[in-house]
Amino acid sequence: MHFDFEIILRTLPYVFGIGMVFTLKLTFLATIGAVALGTLLAMMRLSSNRILSGAAGSYVNFLRSLPLILIIFWFYFLVPYIVGWVTGAGRPIAVGGFTSAWITFTLFEAAYFCEIMRAGIQSIPRGQVGAGYALGLNYWQVMGHIVLPQAFRNMTPVLLTQMIVLFQDTSLVYVLSLTDFLGAANNVAQRDGRLVEMFLFAAVVYFVISYTASRIVKTLEHRMAIVR
Repeated sequence: MHFDFEIILRTLPYVFGIGMVFTLKLTFLATIGAVALGTLLAMMRLSSNRILSGAAGSYVNFLRSLPLILIIFWFYFLVPYIVGWVTGAGRPIAVGGFTSAWITFTLFEAAYFCEIMRAGIQSIPRGQVGAGYALGLNYWQVMGHIVLPQAFRNMTPVLLTQMIVLFQDTSLVYVLSLTDFLGAANNVAQRDGRLVEMFLFAAVVYFVISYTASRIVKTLEHRMAIVR
């Protein structure tokens, strides 16, 4: 069997300039959305209001019980109907594959970020919370000024680790025929009949990025432990 690894060099501008840019953009935007929504869900889960706590708990348990690939399909076909209903168009409105993927990963990953932030919030000594209330702050002020800043700092390594998982999970958007990094490699592989070379190259790139990022997170975690 003859291997042509020069195909990798010839297609680097495409797989990185188009595919990897798409993957990193989706990872970054979905992380921002998921952290914001996950933090809100964590605050709801820890609320003394049973309705808020129950709703957030049900959301987390429901999303974590479903395969991600199923949710990708679900939102890809459902979002156009929702947009059509909200705008009063009376028919499905195409929102694009990227928007559907972003909404999907934001909602799905928020369930995991919620649990991370809940652990971070619970790690803050109750005495600090009580001191905030003693100063006349309300629940949201205590969270915004005292609890959440410390929770984010404590949970930074875990949040970054979950971001690495999200980076790997974005490869599932190939089922929507989107051109992420894996999709770009697959397009070249199918076009030129170089499946082995391109999929081996894709695996190496995912490994290098994920392993390097995980080592950086480990170093950060070690330094934060020393500071504490």
